[in-house]
Order: sequence, then C-alpha cells, then structure tokens
Amino acid sequence: MRPLKHRATTEGVERMPHRALLFGTGLSRGDLEKPFIGVATSWNDLIPGHTNMRSLERFIERGVLAAGGTPFLFGIPGVCDGIAMGHEGMRYSLPLRELIADSIESVCRAHALDGLVLLTNCDKITPGMLMALLRLDLPGIAVTAGPMLAGDWRGRKLSLVRDTFEAIGRFKAGAIDEREVAELELRACPGPGSCQGMYTANTMACLTEAMGLSLPFCATAPAVSAEKLRVAQASGARAVALVRDGVTARRVATAAAFRNAIRADMALGGSTNTVLHLPAIAREAGVPLPLGEFDRLSSETPHLVNMRPGGDWCMEDLHRAGGIPALLSVMRGMIEDNPTAGGQGILEIAAAGEVFDGTVIRTPAEAHSPEGGIAILSGNLAPDGAVIKRSAVKAELRRFSGRAAVFDGEEEAMAAVMGGRVGPGTVVVVRYEGPRGGPGMREMLSLTAAIVGLGLADRVALVTDGRFSGGTKGPCVGHVSPEAMAGGPIAAVRDGDGILIDIPGRSLTVALPPEEIAARLAAWRAPEPKVKAGYLARYARAVSSAAEGAVCI
Repeated sequence: MRPLKHRATTEGVERMPHRALLFGTGLSRGDLEKPFIGVATSWNDLIPGHTNMRSLERFIERGVLAAGGTPFLFGIPGVCDGIAMGHEGMRYSLPLRELIADSIESVCRAHALDGLVLLTNCDKITPGMLMALLRLDLPGIAVTAGPMLAGDWRGRKLSLVRDTFEAIGRFKAGAIDEREVAELELRACPGPGSCQGMYTANTMACLTEAMGLSLPFCATAPAVSAEKLRVAQASGARAVALVRDGVTARRVATAAAFRNAIRADMALGGSTNTVLHLPAIAREAGVPLPLGEFDRLSSETPHLVNMRPGGDWCMEDLHRAGGIPALLSVMRGMIEDNPTAGGQGILEIAAAGEVFDGTVIRTPAEAHSPEGGIAILSGNLAPDGAVIKRSAVKAELRRFSGRAAVFDGEEEAMAAVMGGRVGPGTVVVVRYEGPRGGPGMREMLSLTAAIVGLGLADRVALVTDGRFSGGTKGPCVGHVSPEAMAGGPIAAVRDGDGILIDIPGRSLTVALPPEEIAARLAAWRAPEPKVKAGYLARYARAVSSAAEGAVCI
C-alpha cells in the first residue's frame, strides 16, 4: 500500500492541532491509522433521484467500516433538470457540473483524503463527480443511486417524458382532458430514482458501469431495491481495497475504457449529453477524445437496446433482462479488456453476463440498426460539429429539409410553437443558447416535447446551439458549433433559408453560398450578454465550445 495521503494531517507533533480537530469530530486514535475515505454525497430533498440517498449513505459507511476504513461524508449540490427545465433555472444545470468537480477537488485536497466514494445519480452531477475523481486521480468508485420504477395508470406504463412533458402538447391539441393530466402528473413518478428511460442520468450511470468505475448492476438496480443497498455496501468496501492496493482512478479510466463507454452508449441509444460529458471526463483523465471518435464508433456499433424515449423499454426492463453485464456479454467482440474498480476485468464481467430477455437486449444479428444511437453532423452550418440522437429519429425523417424559422432564444420558439405559428416543413432554429450565449447551454425538452405532443414531430425539425434532454426524440440537432455567441454560422441564418439535415450523409447545411455566409457574419455583432453578474457571467467568460465538452478553461 502506498503511503496514505491523510498522514500529512495526522503525523508529527506539529500536527497536534489537526489531530485535536479530528478528535473533535468523534474519531478515535485507531481511526487515524485507517484509510480516510471521503463519501461525496449529493443527497437532497429537491431531486427525486436523490431523496433515497440517506439509506445508501449508511450502507456505504458500513462497507467502508467493515473493510477497515474511516468514512467521511460531505455534501455536494444538485439540480433536477426536469424541475429546472423551461425557465431561468436551466441555465445552471450544465455549469453546476464544473462547480461539483471544483467542490470535490477542494474538499479532498484540503483534507488530504485517501480515497473516494461518489454517491450520485442525476444528469450533470455524475459527470461532475467523475471529473473530480479523475482530476484528483484518487482510488475511487461511483455509486449511482438507481432508476425510478415506471408509473402506472389503467395498466399503462408511465414515464416522466412521455407522460408529462409530451402530455402538455397532447392536452393543447385536445387529445387528453384535465382529468387525465391530473392523473398523469400524480402517477408518472411513483417514487425515488432517476427518470425511467435512457435519458441523461441513466445513460451516464450505464456508461460509468461500462467504464468500470462502478460495480456490476449498479446502473440498473432500481433505487427502491435491496440490491441497490448491497451494491452501496460493496462499493464502500471496494474503496478501501482500492486504497490498499494503490489502484487510482486513471488506472481504470483508460482510453480503452472511454471507447467501451462510447460503444455502450451507441448500443443503448443514449443521451446526446454524453457527447459533452465523456470528453470533459476524459480531459481530466488526460485521455484525448475528439468528437469524431463518437461518430467512428457509432458507425461500427449496432443499436441493441431500444429504450424510452425512442423505444418502449424502461430501466427496470433493462435490469430484468440482465443489466449492463448482459449488454456487454453480447458486445464481447466489440469491447476492449480493461481493469475495473471492482477488481475484475471488463471482459470477465462480460463473460459472466447473461441475457434473460432477448426482446430487450438484442444480439448484433437482430439489432434495431447496424449503427449506434448518436450521429455527429458537420457542414457549413456546423463547421465544428453538431449532435443528433439518430436512434430517436424515424428512418423516413433521417433526411429532412425545410425552411428556417429563426428564434434568438428558447422562450421565443416555445411561444411560436404553442401559438400555432410553426407549421409543417419548418426547421426551427434556436440560437444564442450555447455554453456562452445561454449562458449554460440549456436543455430544450419542454420545446421538443411540445412539438411531439402537438403532433408535429414528423413534420418539424429543430436545430440549436443549445442542447437537448436525453428524453428528446425526432429530428432535433443540438450542440451546433461554433455557437452563435462566438460568431458561428448559425448566427447568420435568417427566416426562410433552406436547411438540410442529412443523418446518413452526416451533414448539416444551410442553402447559402460561402460568400453570403461570410458577408452576413461580417455585418454581425454579438448581442449583449444575457447575464452580466454572478456565477453564470464568470462561467460564460471561461467556458469552451460544446465541441470540446463545454469545459471551463
């Protein structure tokens, strides 16, 4: 075992004040001799995916103590993207990722902790915690708190996106009445856990497990299950073992691990937000991960699991079918061996995996598509790239052309859609919503769900320098880079311009000659920042392009 970091705070007569303060927390002299394991917990009463974490904290502590470590819990902030959606609060969701990484770094280095357990679950919280772990390169492991069970009404399986966000549009279109609205909002989220489909939180949980940074079945075991408690306890014990064995996070999060994560992402049809998060995590690990790697791996990875929003399966179905080990078992010819925080090789986990329901987890021969769930587009509208969840786009819509209706912000676009001012054949262009322009690169689930609920999903497309929820479906292109606030070509688009989204051709173009785009941009002037003080103003000045993971540099 390598020397324990915390001895910098406990050894020698000059550390008498430090020891006195530690004894003031209730520690014994014997506790000072054990590995100090930080438990970064994002428990709060605000997020359904995090309200169950108090019990998980206890079981993580049990595991740390049983393995001979000394646990220290400390709090990390969280934001519920669903509650923050569609208003000023969503500006804070992606920037919170950087605050989380910085907070964990600050606590761990200030207190010289030896190892980490990350208790996390929802959207930007998981990548923020992983960024910190890789930045610190401590021995560590993640515990994602688990998915929510599906809701139920009249024998119909319910989930948050389909039965609340999209239901708004159905209500506006007269397809459902107020009574059904009242029932759906009560029943769509029946208890704690991350939202039921392959949205951002669950996608990141699955990729964390595929990378080997959480234990087998951690991603899919439901939040309310005893199995989740057992995973938490085992994870606490593994954190101590990792410290004793000197296995740090970067030993696990290798280039091969990131490629495995991308392949799993493509097989699952995961959230487009992973194209922001994996490069940001890889940057902290010192692993180059260019945007083109997603498209390269997508082209050779079949789409094997069709989860909501594009399909009908929920996380409990994936768990019942064998979870991530089962998925890896049918992907053994595609993934690369790599160590994991659990001590096994990833191919060893794959070999032990078993598919219990082939209708949920298909073999490559029976894949939903020979290509993965995400595609990277480029062209004169997105020279640095853009992202689309191709698995959530119907085959007949994967080449969509239309006339632009341009909006300088989500609210303008939402008002036009809900007011019936967006008709078939329109490409809704929403700009100044990128990392700098937003600021914060807001998700637009309210807007995309309204389009679906109003019955326009097959007749309207959306292009933005902002981003989408993992719950978005249809021909919706996000992460357009460079963004409008940086003078990207999307700033030059005008109402009526022709736009072509060509997923098979991997292109996103506006029907303008280069000289016209150049002339418009030469006359363009950046608008005044929407936020001029506080954290978001500082974030806007420091954040990089979405094509680089929207990291603060």
